[in-house]
Amino acid sequence: MLVGGMLLEVSKTPVRSSSSNNDNNNSSNNLRQLNNNNNNDYSGNDGPLPPVLPIFAPVPDAQKWMQSTLAGKPTLAGIAALLQHYIHELHMLNQKLAAERANASIIVERIFKLTSDILGQFDAAYRGRPIFPIREEEETIFLSLAAFREHLLADTLVYAFKNAAQPSKLFVGAIVQNCFGRVGPDGITVDSSGLPCRTGIEVVGTNEQGKPKTKVSDAPPDKNGIAEFCAMPDYKKYCENGQIRVIYVHETESLGPAMARYHASKLWAGETYFMQCDSHLMFAEHWDDKYRAELQATRNYPKSILSSYPPGFDAVTDGKVKESNGARLCVCMTRDLDPNPIIRINTGTGYHGNEPRPTEIPFIAAGFFFAHASFLVDVPFDPYMPWLFMGEEIALSMRAWTHGWNVYAPRKNLIAHQYRPGRMGLPKYWESVNRLYRGAADNNKFQRPVIKRVKNMVGYPDSTLEKIKEEGIELVLKDIEYYGLGQERTWQEYMDYANMHVDQEKDIIRCTNNKWCNSGLKD
Repeated sequence: MLVGGMLLEVSKTPVRSSSSNNDNNNSSNNLRQLNNNNNNDYSGNDGPLPPVLPIFAPVPDAQKWMQSTLAGKPTLAGIAALLQHYIHELHMLNQKLAAERANASIIVERIFKLTSDILGQFDAAYRGRPIFPIREEEETIFLSLAAFREHLLADTLVYAFKNAAQPSKLFVGAIVQNCFGRVGPDGITVDSSGLPCRTGIEVVGTNEQGKPKTKVSDAPPDKNGIAEFCAMPDYKKYCENGQIRVIYVHETESLGPAMARYHASKLWAGETYFMQCDSHLMFAEHWDDKYRAELQATRNYPKSILSSYPPGFDAVTDGKVKESNGARLCVCMTRDLDPNPIIRINTGTGYHGNEPRPTEIPFIAAGFFFAHASFLVDVPFDPYMPWLFMGEEIALSMRAWTHGWNVYAPRKNLIAHQYRPGRMGLPKYWESVNRLYRGAADNNKFQRPVIKRVKNMVGYPDSTLEKIKEEGIELVLKDIEYYGLGQERTWQEYMDYANMHVDQEKDIIRCTNNKWCNSGLKD
């Protein structure tokens, strides 16, 4: 509950299971020992480690740590408690709105208000500065993982730690969005018995016309990749010493990848580098040292970003990722016939293998980028992008570049990604959203106004401030001045740089052939 701008009370804090006093004391001692061993300055972070397991375990003394964090004395415990509080309140709000069969405009309005009241207040407390001091000398890496009903999460963590040259310097912030079972009306209790979940849309054959025949089936609760990983003798130490940080989210509160990545970014606690990637990956040997060196080889370091679309699992032999020449993100396009046309990004020409340093590209891939952690200060993740899928990449690209950051393609592929055709039947977040609201509203209706936020920033003619006001949806521009373009370089300079131009007739942005990028002419 917000009173006078301060979060004073947590209603129905999600207490699914409780830790003993001994467990709480051990967690607190573990964090203090970790700080002493690493000579860390967590700016007053003397609180307990946020619980990794069981799912939805509350932070001890959550209220105290939330208040101190909002007052400018951050702790990981306070941050985790704030995120848990937001997700719990979102769950209760979603259930209420679904029961009322509210329309899309009401749902968007109410969720934006909740976000402003909790996450907006949190962001305002640390605007323009890192939440924790960046520990430059440690060369640590924070790995941001957003996982939606992900069956490969444990494997991804194993590959990351097993193949790291320095696993003690790797820290993970995971957002686990699963179907854990039937949630009780209190938003707290969970019944995992039977088959309480649903699969994604599975292709099960063809009909008489030769078109795919699909079905959705009942299913058991999703595997918890964190529990799998933490149960492994070789890896449980990373869960016990604070290197794994987790926020659990019921699938009904999954608001798409951009929102999950916002949450994951808040689990950063001063590590030197920030890496964002998908949660179905394999990693090459010593990937961590190699990415550090590659980033430092760029001319614009430390305001440099490595990014690419990695190759698929066919680049893996005998369980090992074969290093191959990287590809540049040089291509973009807008599909005129999409329901909400927005720029899509793709690869261009790859490296030949003899380049002396990484070369510039104009785009960031949301599924993999690696940067110095000061990126989080200049380009903070935007909490007002719920339900979006397409659009987050061009937003990140333009924001970073206009804040003075250059993007580079790594010369070698050090990760492999599982690309997933629809026939695999894996669940999608929008299927959960649509089931929750049962036709009264759906994800496409939510996206239509919210995508205007990105299009306004990118410069689409149909999303000017005037046109957004005419539609009566100004709320989608909430706090846009804090999550928009920078002032180091201009919008027009980026458009010229990326070879993009506005098509006034079609109300979209066009992309043209980017010769300098494909040829690697800028380094």
